[in-house]
Amino acid sequence: MAQLPDIIPVRDLRQETAAVLKRVQSSGQPIVITQRGRSAAVMLSLEAYERNERERQVLRLLVRGEQEISAGIGHDLDDVLAEADAILARDRS
Repeated sequence: MAQLPDIIPVRDLRQETAAVLKRVQSSGQPIVITQRGRSAAVMLSLEAYERNERERQVLRLLVRGEQEISAGIGHDLDDVLAEADAILARDRS
C-alpha cells in the first residue's frame, strides 16, 4: 500500500523551515503544504525531484515510441536504447 504523504500547514513551514527541510531530505518522502486548509504545494528533496525527472523523461520516450509505432514510423531498437542510455548516463553525472 502506498504511504500517505506528510501534510503541514504553511504556518508550520514558516515557523519550522529548517526542521521541515531536514525531514524531507532524510525521509525522501514528499510533504504537502496546505494554505487555508487546501493543498497548495509539494516539497521534495532534490534527489527525489531529480529521480522523478529522469523517470518522466524515460516515460516520455516510451510514449513517443508508442505514438510513432501507431503512426507507422519506426526507429531501430539499438538507436532507441542508445538514446535512453545517454539520458540515464547524463543524469548520473
